[in-house]
Amino acid sequence: MKLPEVLIIVASDRASQGLYEDQSGEILKSGFELAGYKVSEKVIVQDSVEEISAAILAGLGRRVGLIVTSGGTGIALSDVTPEATAPLLEKQLPGISEALRAQVRDQLPTANLARGLAGISGKTLIINLAGSPNAARDGLKIILDIAPHVYGQLNFPENSHGSVR
Repeated sequence: MKLPEVLIIVASDRASQGLYEDQSGEILKSGFELAGYKVSEKVIVQDSVEEISAAILAGLGRRVGLIVTSGGTGIALSDVTPEATAPLLEKQLPGISEALRAQVRDQLPTANLARGLAGISGKTLIINLAGSPNAARDGLKIILDIAPHVYGQLNFPENSHGSVR
């Protein structure tokens, strides 16, 4: 099966202004490429609903198979990635977000505050990750495990019986 094309969106006021070098987006880009995915683009946007939504919509318009956001999933006033993502999801996949939190919960209890969403829009899987380099590394493991299955179901529904087992 052909792997989906990936769009990485980094939501960071500081990185978008050149005040901070993006690390999480680079970790994701390298990880996806090492796993054989084609990363069509990595964009860095301001922490704003409008900019994040516009970047996601651009990816949906290009029909990329996987959109991964990094940053903006916490509880600070500027953390608005879930608010930008939610209206664009046709089906939420809360198990992915739960897995992302559970993976580090024992070592980092504040992971329970992460509000990232996951779901599909059309034939695109969209996943919000926290913005730290560790969140990118941890999230990449989960995404690489489930993305081919999701992508297969979205692109070959006649082979799917609705089961995830």
